[in-house]
Amino acid sequence: MKKTTRGSSEHPEHTLHDHTSPSIYRDMDKCIECGLCVDACAKQQIHAIGFAERGSGMLPITAFDKPLSETGCISCGQCTLRCPVGALIERPDWHRVLGVLDSRQRKTIIQTAPATRVAISEEFGLEPGTVSTGRMVNALRQLGFDYVTDTNFSADLTIMEEANELLQRLSGEREGSLPLFTSCCPGWISYVEINRPDLIPHLSTTKSPQQMHGTISKCGPLAKQIAVETGEEPYVVSIMPCTAKKDESVRPSNRGDIDAVLTTRELAKMIRHRNIPFASLSNDGSFDSPMGESTGAGAIFGASGGVLEAALRTAADTLGLKDTPLEYEGVRGVERGVKVMTIKGVGSVAAVSSIGSAIDLLSNDDWKEKFLMIEVMTCPGGCLGGGGEPKSDDPDILQKRMAGIYNIDSASAIRKSHENKEVQQLYQDMLGGHPLSESSERLLHTYYTPRNSAREKLSRFLSAVDHRDAKGAASLCTDDVIWNTNTGLYGAACGKKAVETLIQEKLPKADRVCGEEFKRHRLASPVEGTDVVGPDGSKHHFEVTLDNAGLIKTLTRTSL
Repeated sequence: MKKTTRGSSEHPEHTLHDHTSPSIYRDMDKCIECGLCVDACAKQQIHAIGFAERGSGMLPITAFDKPLSETGCISCGQCTLRCPVGALIERPDWHRVLGVLDSRQRKTIIQTAPATRVAISEEFGLEPGTVSTGRMVNALRQLGFDYVTDTNFSADLTIMEEANELLQRLSGEREGSLPLFTSCCPGWISYVEINRPDLIPHLSTTKSPQQMHGTISKCGPLAKQIAVETGEEPYVVSIMPCTAKKDESVRPSNRGDIDAVLTTRELAKMIRHRNIPFASLSNDGSFDSPMGESTGAGAIFGASGGVLEAALRTAADTLGLKDTPLEYEGVRGVERGVKVMTIKGVGSVAAVSSIGSAIDLLSNDDWKEKFLMIEVMTCPGGCLGGGGEPKSDDPDILQKRMAGIYNIDSASAIRKSHENKEVQQLYQDMLGGHPLSESSERLLHTYYTPRNSAREKLSRFLSAVDHRDAKGAASLCTDDVIWNTNTGLYGAACGKKAVETLIQEKLPKADRVCGEEFKRHRLASPVEGTDVVGPDGSKHHFEVTLDNAGLIKTLTRTSL
């Protein structure tokens, strides 16, 4: 945390380099004080970055000059999209990925989000809105990826779980409140956990398509094939339009399923670095199977309203409703922040574009009575306007990208997620035969925690234990922490050093086994409490106390 002398005479020192965020890097050496980042953050109504001082001493910094990771930043990356000089960028991971590709020591699996196949075209001089799915696939193969798969596949999988979750909540069979909020957008999830934990019961427990895909990539049919061939775990990479996906990949319930997240801009840098003539490539490349088949419903996930529309297509069929539309025009478009539509036989739904619009919608409780389901996308226009997308001065760029996405949908032979044959086969092979089975609940669903709560600290601590990250677990604790395992084998660990020693030297090694599910602790309720299901399926209760700084003072485990 180097300091700069820029600023006023009263407050001359401010943080120069800040790499604490899992998603965004700040480098004040490059800052020209244009204020575009401040404007972008203000439009999102987050205000993590703002101007301090006046006149010649004015400088865009975080509140109280805190590290970005300690602010209300939700990693949406709109500041990186606006910064003209690279003072704010997404955490750069593309060099690391190229190193893995060049080493050829591990099989690599890459997944590509719906929005990337349209926006990547702009990086190489093609007309905005041009669909470059085949070119992108061919470029990824030239970069050296062994398996090129499609996040649209897991978008269809997400709809299978989320639509059925909605129906179970409607019938009262499932924990959680209505209306149901979609959970695909990690910036939205961070906002709720930081600012509105009262909304957690309304969040869908369904993992995002990126994280579902990561889970299946590590322990699904392709991982098992790689295990037979090499005995090595695959290295899994995702290409996303979103900087917040980097944050999402290291959440306690997700950690280890995605090895690296790259933005659309980072992919373009890799392609240029390898001198691949993207615009000249054939556009006939196709994804590998499994995890390559998708429907039009999966494709529209990239546009604001797309998740909601895809869910409605499947929910309507599941309910046996007749004469329901295939296209829900009322939730499409980028002109309105909140798009509302009423579907006969289902109810009223809303699609919200930008976190600022969501904050406005949630400013009173009218939404609780009006809607059955609400989709929130943090970025304007949805993923198509994500913080990791190409920078553009075109005022109509979101409409052009959206037109490309909906062209993919309209040209698809299959346009409903539940009709995806590869998804159906996956349910038969490893997910218990149907959505919301015991195995799909364990692999494809997650939980949420109010930030800086005992519940959150517990989940992070147990995740570090699962991965045998002794230093990471100890960093969450006070110097005189007491961790009482209540077992004759491990007893109690008193102090940080004892915690590290117990994890490093006493616990059995916990290496991931290629092709097998990674066993981890998980919170028993997706909504509240500190009851935990252990890696072996046993149930425990944890009493957790925190000090004033939010560090764990005592941690006591009791078997249930």
